[in-house]
Amino acid sequence: MKNLFYLAILVFFASCSVFKKTNSERIDPNAPHYVKIETDSGTMVAKLSNQTPLSTGNFLKLAKEHFYDGLLFHRVIKGFMIQGGDPDSKNAARGKVLGEGGLKYTVPAEFDSTLFHKKGALAMAREGDDVNPKKESSSCQFYIVEGRTFTDKELDKIQEKFKIIIPESHRQIYRTIGGAPFLDMNYTVFGQVVSGLDVIDKIANVAKDGNDRPLGNIRMKISIMKKKEYRKYE
Repeated sequence: MKNLFYLAILVFFASCSVFKKTNSERIDPNAPHYVKIETDSGTMVAKLSNQTPLSTGNFLKLAKEHFYDGLLFHRVIKGFMIQGGDPDSKNAARGKVLGEGGLKYTVPAEFDSTLFHKKGALAMAREGDDVNPKKESSSCQFYIVEGRTFTDKELDKIQEKFKIIIPESHRQIYRTIGGAPFLDMNYTVFGQVVSGLDVIDKIANVAKDGNDRPLGNIRMKISIMKKKEYRKYE
């Protein structure tokens, strides 16, 4: 389960064991879908993509069932991402190593070149390629990109190393706003934080132990927003 950030950082995307069926529900492809992610460090609002119906449908189903309420952001790495959604984290003792929990299914990969790992991207964690060659997503663990800025020279090297194309429109964002371009087209991005980017920074910068788990618990509550709530973000 170890595998990324230039072959060292993907360790935290280890999520849960690989299973066979998905649990996604159909979504209205013409309707916007927003979720509120409340944490001990503040509140984020994310818009989910209709271009990833399985991932978005699964996430909305879990949110509707209050699955995420009380779970932790159990792994945080400054300049990279914050990860949560492990069901084992809800009542985990301080210092317990987390990241292996999940439900008994996976979600097929849904890659779209217009959905990329800029700052605030909401994406699904997954097992490494060695045990998961189809790059199927975890049933429930997700991450939110904090990232950093990159130079064109660095982006060229990433393109070559990971065999991906980073178009100029994405490069401009990676040069100025930042993100994690080395994850593009390898992990399913299914949403974007549209409010509360500073909350990502706060969480990514907390004190943590040797396993990147925050020393103080950072719990989440995820709820589906109604039109009157998300109208101002449209």
